[in-house]
Amino acid sequence: MNNNRTRGISGLTLLFGIVLIAIIYWFVGNPGSQEAPYTYRDFQNGVKEDQITRVEIRQNRVAPTGTIRVQDKKDELHELHVSDVNEIQDFLDSYDVEFEVADVPQDSWVVTTLLPTLLMVGAVLFVVAMMNRQGGANAKAMNFGKSRARMSTELDNKVTFAQVAGLKEEKEELEEIVDFLKAPGKYTQVGARIPKGVLLEGPPGTGKTLLAKAVAGEAGVPFFTISGSDFVEMFVGVGASRVRDLFEDAKGNAPCIVFIDEIDAVARRRGTGMGGGHDEREQTLNQLLVEMDGFGVNEGIIVMAATNRVDILDPAILRPGRFDRKVMVGRPDVQGRLEILQVHAKGKPLGDDVDLEQTARTTAGFTGADLENLLNEAAILAAKEGRVYLQQSDIRHAFIKVGIGAEKKSRVISDKEKKITAFHEAGHAILFHVLPDVGPVYSVSIIPTGVGAAGYTMPLPEKDEMFNTKGRMLQDITVALGGRAAEEMVFDDITTGASQDIRQATAYAKSMVTKFGMSEQLGLVNYDNDSDEVFIGRDWGHTSRGYGEKVASTIDMEVKRIIDECYVEAKRMIEERRDVLDRCAELLLQKEKITREEFEALF
Repeated sequence: MNNNRTRGISGLTLLFGIVLIAIIYWFVGNPGSQEAPYTYRDFQNGVKEDQITRVEIRQNRVAPTGTIRVQDKKDELHELHVSDVNEIQDFLDSYDVEFEVADVPQDSWVVTTLLPTLLMVGAVLFVVAMMNRQGGANAKAMNFGKSRARMSTELDNKVTFAQVAGLKEEKEELEEIVDFLKAPGKYTQVGARIPKGVLLEGPPGTGKTLLAKAVAGEAGVPFFTISGSDFVEMFVGVGASRVRDLFEDAKGNAPCIVFIDEIDAVARRRGTGMGGGHDEREQTLNQLLVEMDGFGVNEGIIVMAATNRVDILDPAILRPGRFDRKVMVGRPDVQGRLEILQVHAKGKPLGDDVDLEQTARTTAGFTGADLENLLNEAAILAAKEGRVYLQQSDIRHAFIKVGIGAEKKSRVISDKEKKITAFHEAGHAILFHVLPDVGPVYSVSIIPTGVGAAGYTMPLPEKDEMFNTKGRMLQDITVALGGRAAEEMVFDDITTGASQDIRQATAYAKSMVTKFGMSEQLGLVNYDNDSDEVFIGRDWGHTSRGYGEKVASTIDMEVKRIIDECYVEAKRMIEERRDVLDRCAELLLQKEKITREEFEALF
């Protein structure tokens, strides 16, 4: 909560309380008479008729006016205001009626001293509170250009290289940075210059931010962390001011590490034609370029940055002297996935049947974040079933949930749609099993999933491959078309359920033709220009293709030829195994989901 706002509210509350107390005191000290009306004539008649037993005269302090309190023989008390108390005394003396004269009243110290003091104090507190609130707003406006980086010290940062698994080569590259921060003299005596900047690039979830934290934790130096979007505001000049303030703070804590996460938010390529030369993002980038390698000297400051879009960064920030070293943080291999699983399995009780090595082999393409999420989902499933340990079945179900989506078992599906889905998925599964480079099958299901699919066939990649061959891509297209081929073969009709398969097959075929030079008609020419337009504004208004209409027509013909040939091949292979197709669909209709062992037993 804002402290200035708290002080302001307290002053207003105190002032309200003082006014309330004054009002209560006023009414309590001046109670109104609730008796029946009693007139001066009633008083005179009572004296004359000897009905008055006691009279008390209260004179006002300034004038001879006052108040008389009368008690009659019925013990009733009456109060009457009079204009001249001396005249009342003479009247009572003439009838020989006893009376008492009270002292002239004095003002109470509460009214004369305490109440004015409280009111004055309340007014002063109110003014101070308003000034504090105004001052807080002004201070906030003055701090608008300050850096929003958060600094963590050696005591705050507990992450070390021991907690970073699956990134052996990446850690070796960064250990040089750590060694320089610990012992810079070893390098400077031979004339070596430590890299000023290290750019961590790679897909999301591979551990770039974790690596930067580990470098700071190993080196034991202050660690400034900020996101690239924290620099950019709607007000011109704020981003550049924050860059200057960040490096001023870093200079005061050198040696240190400045980590900018998602640097592509502020370091995109300049000259996009959007915003002109006074674009706020460009001014921020210019200031960042100057701070990293300009006339100023930033000794002992190492800038680390992370991004998964290195292709859109400005070339000036990638040159040596700014980001001297680029560390590619890729997806882990099978050994790396095993190490990551072992790290995230700590603190999770595992059953005897849990095999992390098998899980590592079956999760090809998973990043560190994916693996952490896989084990977390498995732990949630175990807890939902009331168990205090994880089973391999939990990991298998979590694998399907993460890779395909949650199963919608409660969804009502007609028998006809179930049958169509069963033959569709059986067609995919047969081709996964028969073709050598795309299988084997991990699980086949006709249970609808959260992504809108009526079923799924999940393959089991058993090895990591760096390259994709032409034969493998043709097999992928054939597998994608296997569901449609099975539908046409069995029902002599087709459905819309293969729309995603057709989209995937078309994308593969188009990439083969335009990007990878796998077409005999077009040769080794790249006709793919979509990937160049990585963000709006690079070539504003540039919509022409890099090839003519004849080439475009040839591309369309080649894509169609590849898909047609693969579809014919898919139908041929499924027809040869029609008995397996029927048995697989029948088993799916009985169990709704079959495993690899159950499917392979059909052959």
